[in-house]
Amino acid sequence: MSSKRFLLDTQILLWDLADDERLTARHDEILLGDAPKFLSIASLWEIAVKVRKKKLIMPDRLLHTLAESDVRLLPISPEHALRVAELPDFHGDPFDLLIVAQAQLEELTLVTADANIARYDVLLA
Repeated sequence: MSSKRFLLDTQILLWDLADDERLTARHDEILLGDAPKFLSIASLWEIAVKVRKKKLIMPDRLLHTLAESDVRLLPISPEHALRVAELPDFHGDPFDLLIVAQAQLEELTLVTADANIARYDVLLA
């Protein structure tokens, strides 16, 4: 597993922060492992939008927690944004589409529990 690099889906991040029981043993292995882990800036944007719409409460000290972790933030490049236009219409969530595009272009294994994402041409964990 050490040669793999992982991109965490927003849901996985939120479950990890909440110690949610829906995290699987495989998720825990990845989250606690030494392999490089990334979080898209799109995930932070998605969290902010959901907080604004009152669908989510802002996780305590989110940025501090991320800064203290071994998770690296993945910026959104123009190539990432434009790749979304090339993706099949399996999923309507713009944040998830951007995360799929990033996983494809950066050759990252996507850590998700979203069955819709599994339909895309992307490595999954």
